[in-house]
Amino acid sequence: MPEASTGGTAPRSLAEALRARDDAGLAALLSARPDLLSPVPNDLTQLATRAGTRASVVRALDRLDRFALQTAEALAVAPDPCDYATLEALLTGHHPPAEPEAAPEAAPPPADLVADIRAALPHTLHTLRTQAVVWGDDDRLRLLRTARELLAPAPSRPSPTGLGPTVAEATAGMSPTRVQEIVATAGLPGTHDPVSAVTALTSLFTDPVRMSALLDQAPAEAHHVLDRLVWGPPYGEVTPQPTPPVRWLRDRGLLLPASARTVVLPREVALHLRGGRAHRRPEPVPPAVPAETLHRPQLVDANAAGQALAALSAVEELLKSWEHGSGPAVLRAGGLAVRDLKRIAVTLDVGETVAAFWIELAYTAGLLASDGEADERYAATPAYDDWTALPPHERWAVLARAWLPATRTAGLIGEPDAKARTLSALGPDLDRSAAPEVRRRVLELLAALPEGGSAAPEAVLDRLSWERPVRGTSELRARLARFTLAEAELLGVTGRGALAGHGRALLAGEDPAPLLAPQLPEPVDHVLLQADLTAVAPGPLRRPLAETLGVLAVVESKGGATVYRFTPSSVRRALDAGRTASDLHAFLAEHSRTPVPQPLAYLIDDVARRHGHLRVGTASSYVRCDDDSVLGEILADKRSAGLGLRRLAPTVLAAQADPTGLLDGLRAMGYAPAAESPTGDVLITRADAHRTPPRTAPAPVPEGPPVPDPTLLGAAVRAIRAGDVAATAIRKEPYEGTDGTTPARAQTRTPGELPRTTAAETLATVQAAALTGSAVWIGYVNADGAASQRVIAPVRVEGGFVTGYDHTADEVRTYALHRITGVAELAEDQV
Repeated sequence: MPEASTGGTAPRSLAEALRARDDAGLAALLSARPDLLSPVPNDLTQLATRAGTRASVVRALDRLDRFALQTAEALAVAPDPCDYATLEALLTGHHPPAEPEAAPEAAPPPADLVADIRAALPHTLHTLRTQAVVWGDDDRLRLLRTARELLAPAPSRPSPTGLGPTVAEATAGMSPTRVQEIVATAGLPGTHDPVSAVTALTSLFTDPVRMSALLDQAPAEAHHVLDRLVWGPPYGEVTPQPTPPVRWLRDRGLLLPASARTVVLPREVALHLRGGRAHRRPEPVPPAVPAETLHRPQLVDANAAGQALAALSAVEELLKSWEHGSGPAVLRAGGLAVRDLKRIAVTLDVGETVAAFWIELAYTAGLLASDGEADERYAATPAYDDWTALPPHERWAVLARAWLPATRTAGLIGEPDAKARTLSALGPDLDRSAAPEVRRRVLELLAALPEGGSAAPEAVLDRLSWERPVRGTSELRARLARFTLAEAELLGVTGRGALAGHGRALLAGEDPAPLLAPQLPEPVDHVLLQADLTAVAPGPLRRPLAETLGVLAVVESKGGATVYRFTPSSVRRALDAGRTASDLHAFLAEHSRTPVPQPLAYLIDDVARRHGHLRVGTASSYVRCDDDSVLGEILADKRSAGLGLRRLAPTVLAAQADPTGLLDGLRAMGYAPAAESPTGDVLITRADAHRTPPRTAPAPVPEGPPVPDPTLLGAAVRAIRAGDVAATAIRKEPYEGTDGTTPARAQTRTPGELPRTTAAETLATVQAAALTGSAVWIGYVNADGAASQRVIAPVRVEGGFVTGYDHTADEVRTYALHRITGVAELAEDQV
């Protein structure tokens, strides 16, 4: 689709091509390349300049699909300017290859591929024009100069096409005598200058008939040399005494010297051998992502729901293990130590990679953070308590909605960063701006399959590689895609590799909780007690039951049915939390579908009988007991030596250890002491006491400027148009002085330059414009030192300020006269 013509003539620059666009075309450019809006350009010339900067062009090329990039690469090796037919020939091939039997890979592309290329090329060219990577009509296509520099072949940066320099480029440093020798050996008449000699050689290599005749004379070994270079890289090493086939090619210019020991295949020769194609395998059609396996949608949803329950259980268990201020310490550089990650993986009974994902997911959802204390540790946030109060399907929705747009990438944990330092969980360098886009794109590809369909990971990766083929960008996206597939399965967004129903709702921006709720089993309010001191939960437990049982017993195994085991230490933990033996008996009798086994009842009674028999308080610390024989046993035990115990009275021992250390030491010796307050009351320890101060969840790190909304686009286009009017407005011819000469400042001013007038001239001109109601062109420097050009219609001049309608801003504004650098009247047809 050609650019609109500017007054019947082809645009001579990108700025002219942009002026020929309508507002929708400018908005499309700014939407596709939002970096051009930071800040909003003053006019179209500045927009064109910014669109050609290296950083912006690199960003634009990074976002092209493979065929669009191949089209741009073909233009980079084509003449400048290039017509549409030449571009199409570079992609499809314009004649049969010279030696198809010697180079079967150079055979003409299949007819269906040629048809696909011809069908896709107009749309691809429209995309490149929209993004201002290409401009000009179909008969004069021009690749942006910076893009040509990035994509054209160079010795230090081989082109993806595999082509080398042109004959003119390769012979630039060659002596005229040597050029004439090559021309003569190739059978061409001599010329009087090197330029015409190079032109004659280029003409020979681009003439299919004469070129084929020349190659027919080449030895068979020479054809093998050409076959190795034709598709790139085009450079080859030679010895000081090259072989006869290489010498034959070099003498006729079919190989040209690139250095003392390197030769290069000229671009024109390679294109002839390729049949005119710039690429070996053009890819105008994206690779398909077929359904590898089809499952029943109900089975997919059920499997995903099971994974969702496991995800909730893992996050809860993770944060419960960090209660009482026992969370891992924060590293000096931020993040979690490797030993702490290993410990968490053992606690959750998963691999370190999976444990890292659950940690990062909880952090991303705002459920954990550092507590900010002097001995800084990680702990649950107050938001965790609100989260646990939600129904399971809503708790899962909180995690899933935090995961989808997150830029933190748990899959990178354990790998070295750019400075060879290991990336740690919760560390500062895990953000990858491309992660949300890749995550969403992978789910979109799965959503495009029939319900219950799963795709092969390789097919998904091939499609993503086609959509973003630039090296580095493509590799990162492939890794992020693999992470996404694994994380989606862990989280329960997918089941058996297929997108679940609630996963589709999540992708569509809808609430996934209502679709997940029917798939989750109803929480149960009972357990099955067994004689081996275990309890079996036949499903997810209701929260009060789960919390109490989590204190009274320890989890022995997880799965469809969770198994809890009762131990003396777990029973003591429940007693420390303020429960009595009768409370525990009543709790088990109420919630067990089976009778309370006698061994369990004995265990509770035995631990309760000994619990609190010893009392620990603060002196530094002390132990008291009504039975002085028990204190005698403690003093006689060698294991108590480290506690620094001494008897103060028959029923009191003083200790050098602090109360916590004393409690732990006595428990390690097999006793069941209880802590007491200064008034002698038993201190009750709660399990969920430690929380961080309120914390906000980490914000995703965006990839470049955000895509502007329609309102911002419209305002930006209007501002750029108005600024362009001001910059290109035609001023009246400079007045003549009293001596009949033009002032020097008017003689030296260049088009588009800010006007320069004296303060008196500025004041007189704007006062006259205010009286006549005419518009003037001014140069203005604001308080920040930024210079701009405006077209204003003054209505009032007083107090050192001029107030008028600003055509550039489309509103009434006031300007300080001392900041106006100059003023000029507009030509009659511009008023």
